[in-house]
Amino acid sequence: MKALDPRLLRYARASRTFLILSVSVGTALALLAVAQAALLATGITAVFQRGADLNDLRGLLIGLAAVIAVRAGLSWLQDVAAQRSGQAVKAQLRQRLFAHVARLGPGWLTTERSGELTALATRGVDALDIYLARYLPQLLLAVIAPAVVLAWVLPADLIAGLTIALTLPLIPLFMVLVGLSVAHRTQRQVRSLAVMSHHFLDLVAGLPTLKLFGRAKAQARAIMDVTGEHRRATMGTLRLAFLSSLVLEVLATISVALVAVGIGLRLVSGSLDLRTALLVLILAPEAYLPLRQLGAQYHASAEGLVAAGRVFEVLETKAPPQPPDRPVPVLVAGGWLRWQGVSVTFPGRAGPALTGLDLTAHCGEVVALVGPSGSGKSTALAIALGFVSPDVGRVTVGTTDGDVNPATLGRTAWLRLVSWLPQNPYLVAGTVAENVRLGRPDASEAEVRAALALARAEDVVDALPNGLDTVVGDGGRDLSTGQRQRLALARVYLKNAPIVLLDEPTAGLDAATERAVVEGIRSHARGRIVVVAAHRPALLALADRTVALPGRDRPESAPQGPDDDADDGLTAVSDARLVGADTEPDAARHEAVVP
Repeated sequence: MKALDPRLLRYARASRTFLILSVSVGTALALLAVAQAALLATGITAVFQRGADLNDLRGLLIGLAAVIAVRAGLSWLQDVAAQRSGQAVKAQLRQRLFAHVARLGPGWLTTERSGELTALATRGVDALDIYLARYLPQLLLAVIAPAVVLAWVLPADLIAGLTIALTLPLIPLFMVLVGLSVAHRTQRQVRSLAVMSHHFLDLVAGLPTLKLFGRAKAQARAIMDVTGEHRRATMGTLRLAFLSSLVLEVLATISVALVAVGIGLRLVSGSLDLRTALLVLILAPEAYLPLRQLGAQYHASAEGLVAAGRVFEVLETKAPPQPPDRPVPVLVAGGWLRWQGVSVTFPGRAGPALTGLDLTAHCGEVVALVGPSGSGKSTALAIALGFVSPDVGRVTVGTTDGDVNPATLGRTAWLRLVSWLPQNPYLVAGTVAENVRLGRPDASEAEVRAALALARAEDVVDALPNGLDTVVGDGGRDLSTGQRQRLALARVYLKNAPIVLLDEPTAGLDAATERAVVEGIRSHARGRIVVVAAHRPALLALADRTVALPGRDRPESAPQGPDDDADDGLTAVSDARLVGADTEPDAARHEAVVP
């Protein structure tokens, strides 16, 4: 990322106001530094050459105190503005990042590391604090202050002005040379942090699996190794930063010394008056100081610069075009959901994820998609949802407006017609009632309880300390896989959409609970289009029609897509002995993928 990337001004409007304020304050600070130097030189000269006392210097001392007070006030104003602008910029970048990731869709997310994106949106964006609060103001001051000092010194003492002008570029030159090495090390450090974050999140998600197979201690050692590597990279970067600061200090000290020697020789020879000599001596360090501080702040902000560059890369990733939302259509009586010659291949994969799927699911019918893991069951559902765009073919739905392609409806309008249960349901941080109401925020408590009863989740709610008001999800009460599955089913039932897509809805349930849940699905399926990705016999018995998808060979190194039964890290196996769950592991369904 550049020192001042114009994309920051484009994606975070708050940075524009801060930039204008920083230029104004920086110019004022530079002018005040010159005024302070002039007052000091005048006062010292008056004392030594004319023997002035305090009464003679009263006006000058009041002016000097006023200049110092105003400089302090402007510095405080700049710090406050930097902190507030930093918060606004980070908020705007995060909002844009989340909104754009949502536009890119789940298909794009399957090609990214969830841990890396999490680290980018949290610590990565937070690292911009130093960049905005320290580096950017110092960058502007490093341009303004030397220019103001030279504009004042050159007319007063041409030789000293030329000495400053010739030695000033040495500091940016060495900053660039050192910065090239620091940038490489910082990028490696950020990559190391992203890998560590992703690996750690994987391990936390698969902790029950690791405990079940006795691999927890081995993975603890792996985390220690990755953490140690990150620590060594960080310390190496800090060592280089400290050494570079020393180099810049030495250069600035030698440059000021050259100016001082020249002034001293000309002062002794009588070719330079005392006031001018003092003025130049006081101002010379002011010309080098912003550049020296800029080098130190650059190293401190390097992580934020790299993270911001990555944020801009994500924001500039082209999202698939989304048509404007249309009014939600109405399914015709006996409507249908149809896949017409649908094929899709994910980037980097050896073979297609789904080939030539022709399927029509009619209203009032339960269709089960079966096949080995990786045959394309979840991909078929993702295409119907609009999360994945097919390479060939299309999906249509029978409505009162005719045979409509959901892609022409707009994502919001189409998703109002669809309820979806993924393989691994996610509970947001909130109460049980809030999680069930995600599809219908205005639903009454009676409707929520009816949906929970249909999902056979009453016992889950009754066992919680605060019932529907119990906080679950991140930071809340932990639930087993089977409990989450049933709460997510209740969410599907409460939405009451005419099209229902279920991806392994009984995964992780014991046999008795599975039979009860299947009865609930059968009851909810009446008068709806229901498509189920299924492995288990109970779900196959529920289906009116079974469609077999052929398996395919998949290299172990091939990246996973949304049709894979495993997540992009560890697939947790629920076990009552480990997590107090009401589920049993199904060896045919769950695979533990241990890195």
